[in-house]
Amino acid sequence: MRGSLFIHTTANPYSLITPVTRIIRDLSADQPIERAATLEDARAEVLTPHRLNSVVFGVFAAVALSIAVVGVAGVLAFSVSARTREFGIRLALGSQPQRLFKDVITEGAAMAAAGIIAGAVFGFVLARVAHSYFTDVSMPGVFPAAASAFALLTVAVVASMLPAARAASVDVIQALRTE
Repeated sequence: MRGSLFIHTTANPYSLITPVTRIIRDLSADQPIERAATLEDARAEVLTPHRLNSVVFGVFAAVALSIAVVGVAGVLAFSVSARTREFGIRLALGSQPQRLFKDVITEGAAMAAAGIIAGAVFGFVLARVAHSYFTDVSMPGVFPAAASAFALLTVAVVASMLPAARAASVDVIQALRTE
């Protein structure tokens, strides 16, 4: 017969292991005592794999977010440098620098939105395929998916600001002279 004994104490619980073990042995000499642990120990044992998974997934998410920031900023920086002449002409024709700034940020947000939609579709299909092989695989809830999409979109907009500022500050004369 397997059982558990819980003792509530305000003293150090480890100091009670020896006396409690002695009392149990006095009551029933053949009663096995497998292991003595506090509830904190039991909780830590149960939660440790989840914590490790959270840390690992958090690190991977941070790396993925960093790659997304560098990717969006790099593509937009390349686009802005390739379109310097266009921006110079637009400014010479009376376009406001704020308008160019907004256009470049909108371009970055559109790229991020396309990536989010493609990732959501691919993730949904992959989760369905994985579920057919592993029954424990489940789809995330709406809130985590929406929060992730919002975070990615926000980071993409922030990453777009430096190339957008560069586009808005193009020197008209210099841009028209370049080929």
